[in-house]
Amino acid sequence: MNKIMLIGNVGRDPEIRYVDADKPVARVSLATTERGYTLPNGTVVPDRTEWHNVILWNQLAKIVESYVHKGDKLYIEGRMRYRTYDDQQGRQQKVAEIWADNIELLTPKSSSAAVNTENQ
Repeated sequence: MNKIMLIGNVGRDPEIRYVDADKPVARVSLATTERGYTLPNGTVVPDRTEWHNVILWNQLAKIVESYVHKGDKLYIEGRMRYRTYDDQQGRQQKVAEIWADNIELLTPKSSSAAVNTENQ
């Protein structure tokens, strides 16, 4: 089974592209953090942040395009995929990506945003 579940913060505004003029694809950089702690002997283990490349297609990409911004908190369910490409020096690079199947927006809408949408 290939199943990934992440809760994290968006590192920069999503990148949106269109394939075949009507098929959107979004790329999101998501940071997840394991909180640090102190061992009984006093050793401090710091926070550890990991960055994930998340790919969203079709309706999920449209949702991301409309509602997701840098700093938002997201819950992502998806599958791990790997791809390779040749960099500018001709070396082969391997990239890990999460292809999202489900997304939940965890950042609450601000009260000012709610007021603006009600007045339109």
